[in-house]
Amino acid sequence: MGRDVTPPSAPPLQERGLDCGTLIRLALLLLGLTLATATPALAQDNGRFVEIAAMPSANIAPPHVTIWLPPGYDGGKRRYGVLYMHDGQNLFDPSLSAFKKVWGVDGSIRRLVAAKRIAPVIVVGIWNPGVDRYRQYLPKALHDAASPRLRAELDRLAGGPILSDAYLRFIVEELKPSIDRDYRTLPGRDYTAIAGSSMGGLISLAAIAQYPRVFGRAALISTHWPLGDPANVGPFSPDVAALGRTYLDTRLGAPAGRRIWSDHGTATLDAAYGPYQEAIDADFARLGWKRGHDYESRVYPGAAHEELSWAARLDEVLGWLLAGR
Repeated sequence: MGRDVTPPSAPPLQERGLDCGTLIRLALLLLGLTLATATPALAQDNGRFVEIAAMPSANIAPPHVTIWLPPGYDGGKRRYGVLYMHDGQNLFDPSLSAFKKVWGVDGSIRRLVAAKRIAPVIVVGIWNPGVDRYRQYLPKALHDAASPRLRAELDRLAGGPILSDAYLRFIVEELKPSIDRDYRTLPGRDYTAIAGSSMGGLISLAAIAQYPRVFGRAALISTHWPLGDPANVGPFSPDVAALGRTYLDTRLGAPAGRRIWSDHGTATLDAAYGPYQEAIDADFARLGWKRGHDYESRVYPGAAHEELSWAARLDEVLGWLLAGR
């Protein structure tokens, strides 16, 4: 540092016929070249994160919420749709994830926007409550309507009262109004989506079914259709299938302009989902959900029940779910 980099044998620049004006122009040229190569890296806008350590709530224990504002948000006046997602600690930063791997939602949205497949959206990640995750994500209506045998299995896994109705009230009555107030959102249901995996898929279904005027789109990824432990429920339980059918009939109904994505893999826990997914697909079709328009169902051979598998297909999921009509 500070060492003269001109070789000792080289004569001063003035002795080589360069006057002061030429020296200044040369210096400015070098500065311009330096800025030209450095500026893109410095100016790259990957969006901005806002962390709320404890979002106030009268319904549930105040959760941690991570908000991602897409590139261009801070410099403009545009309004954005919002994607609400469960398991917020597993969406963006591996150091925060319980499994040290994430969905990479921000990268997926940046790619899709760059390809002009979707409009940019704000993402709101709601962190799960750890040991209470199952009873917060299990739709209460499914639990309450379950047969005694099935309900005993659900109660065993829940370990306490079912909290999902309170959780949905938190999102609809507390979190969403706060987001719409503090950020430039498009608050209508056609611009409001919700997504989650496993039990998060079930609660996403409950959100769009029970609040059809709030959520217009939902992604049900590797949804835990068996509800309980597949080893206890069985490879295909008629009780579970009937329960799901009744729930869709009474709670979800016809599409009415909404859009739902549903998928699963074939490895690890996802290997138990195929028969249930086929039954659910038939139920959606019976209710008038048209495949490819209102409803999409996919199978990903070899995909496991974990974040990297979900990240690998997220462009496809969000590209379909958030695309304009």
